[in-house]
Amino acid sequence: MKPDRHITLRVAAILAAMPGLAFAQEHRAEDAGALARAAQNPVAAMISLPFQNNTNFNYGPYGHTQNVLNIQPVIPFTLNEHWNLITRTIIPVVSQPAMMAGEGTTFGLGATQFSVFISPSQAQHGIIWGAGAVVQAPTRTDRTLGSNIWGAGPSFVALTMQGPWVVGALANRTNEENEKLYNKIIKTMSEKLGYCSTCAQKQNCQEEQRIAAQSK
Repeated sequence: MKPDRHITLRVAAILAAMPGLAFAQEHRAEDAGALARAAQNPVAAMISLPFQNNTNFNYGPYGHTQNVLNIQPVIPFTLNEHWNLITRTIIPVVSQPAMMAGEGTTFGLGATQFSVFISPSQAQHGIIWGAGAVVQAPTRTDRTLGSNIWGAGPSFVALTMQGPWVVGALANRTNEENEKLYNKIIKTMSEKLGYCSTCAQKQNCQEEQRIAAQSK
């Protein structure tokens, strides 16, 4: 099996509506640039509908191409003059190549993520930020297209806009990811370090001996 080294081609298109952006002929280029920067802000006080397409070349064990179109509607709500509530949904439409012999290409929906942020209405010292939570819903239409369990966890975003550049990061973590990390740690402790997977103690521990005795 070949190592999973793939190249991603990312293309984004944005439909947005923002009060105060007038597209007069003499200001069209300037306003279009401002709109594009604002639409890249996941906690902007504007309604936007970004489409982000990720094409992964040399993907999987057979080196085929995977394509993921993320539909990412952002809808803000004004709480008061100082704070906004921002909702952001990511709906992945996936074309998944064969991962095992005998499989074909699978097309459908992956797991949907819904995030909600509380964010100041004005940038603070040039930094725009938001804090909230993310919920993952098991909306996959095939077992090969992602997770099939509910997940939830914290979410945080921070960014700054400098001229034509938007620089920042968005981070979140669901309980499903925590469970995967826990299972990976336990597996490593058991297989590589010689610890018992039941009680995280050294092999030949009392718990392991009890389980072995009951199985006889």
